[in-house]
Amino acid sequence: MSCEELLKQYFLYPGVWDEMNNNNSIRSQYQKVVAALQHFDVAALQHKDRIAEELFMNQGITFTVYSDNAGIERIFPFDIIPRIITATEWDHIEKGIKQRLKALNLFLKDIYNEQLIIKDKIVPAELIASCPHYTREVFGIKVPHDIYVHISGIDLIRGDDGVFYILEDNLRTPSGVSYMLENREVTKRIFPEMLADNKVRMVSNYPLLLHQILLSLAPQQISNPMVVLLTPGVFNSAYYEHTYLARQMGIDLVEGRDLVVDNHKVFMKTTNGLQQVHVIYRRVDDEFLDPLVFRPDSALGVPGLIGAYRKGNVAIVNAMGNGVADDKAVYNYVPAMIKYYLNEEPILPNVPTYEMSDKEARKYVFDNIHNMVIKRTNQSGGYGMLMGSNTTDKEVEEFRIAVEEDPRSFIAQPIIKLSTVPCFLDGKFVARHVDLRPYALCGPDGVKIVPGGLTRVALKEGSLVVNSSQGGGSKDTWVVD
Repeated sequence: MSCEELLKQYFLYPGVWDEMNNNNSIRSQYQKVVAALQHFDVAALQHKDRIAEELFMNQGITFTVYSDNAGIERIFPFDIIPRIITATEWDHIEKGIKQRLKALNLFLKDIYNEQLIIKDKIVPAELIASCPHYTREVFGIKVPHDIYVHISGIDLIRGDDGVFYILEDNLRTPSGVSYMLENREVTKRIFPEMLADNKVRMVSNYPLLLHQILLSLAPQQISNPMVVLLTPGVFNSAYYEHTYLARQMGIDLVEGRDLVVDNHKVFMKTTNGLQQVHVIYRRVDDEFLDPLVFRPDSALGVPGLIGAYRKGNVAIVNAMGNGVADDKAVYNYVPAMIKYYLNEEPILPNVPTYEMSDKEARKYVFDNIHNMVIKRTNQSGGYGMLMGSNTTDKEVEEFRIAVEEDPRSFIAQPIIKLSTVPCFLDGKFVARHVDLRPYALCGPDGVKIVPGGLTRVALKEGSLVVNSSQGGGSKDTWVVD
């Protein structure tokens, strides 16, 4: 069967924004790709699909599912049909993310110093005080250039109105950027002409931009600062990414046991003796970083690290304590932060959010549960979530009890039908729901975002959950002029 015949059978979900198909006509940004695909038959596309899978397998591009007893290493599923975003859409997304990160950085600086936003009653004091990721231990620490969020992954979804909404801010140790970069490398191998013909903007300079920012954060003006990537080790779910980024940037990959603090300075153990470290790109969570300050049982961190950080002898990327700004309950206040700190209207809207600590909101959510999703405020990966459209009375009752016991730990949002894109699965073109995670880098020279990001796909039919741990996959994301 030809691709042309397959495309005619492409089924659209009613009332859902499809990124390729608009009322049975192909959107302009997809026209060249659709024309190119029509030169292939199903067997040729299946062959390209197999090549892509082999490339991922040979590169060892895996992730870990801790809850799966069958075997923890999995190849990250990749769909060969790219997701395409126009330059105009990208310009809007980029402006919105830059505005949001500017406000979030100002919020973090404020919340760990003067706390004016609390004194002016824009954000409730009890919301911050009850946040498990508000880190009092770093209060008053001066961070280089007042930048707290150096690396972020901001999750966007597109609703049935075609509008992009911010779904979540990932401001601690966001992962997935290696998949964005590897997806592009695989696409170059299977569709080289298609990439060139569509003038797709490049993403390959991300490691270079990241390395430049890390070097710029060194505490002293030294000509060759020592930068390392601190990993929890080989059993971490994102270990592949840690090795990949360290290799791409040409920096040392270290574990806590490779570092030592002496006289409030951090050193790396080498065969030539101790070498001072100036910048640590850490992929270890706050509570494991320094057993003298946080969890005394942590073997992943470096004793004395916070002391060296407080003295300004080492920069830590991202800054500690960022979790207060990506708490799902604090998310609700980001539009107010933008108005408060920048005196601007938000460019990218939030998804309407109900705080379950509000009794009336709680009643409204459970009265309309089949149109709602309830989320735990400090869980990710698609865990700790109730999708009201696909649930039993027993599950609803269990969630109701959990919410009543600890309402601060839950928020609810209306279920938004994420936009769909074409995927090539089992020899057919099928519509599947997607989100988008662009990666932004903040340095002394402002915010830089490589054009595109990671498109995550809910590969199960009808599913709205895109997380890899819940059976999701990914696609190459093209920004085209």
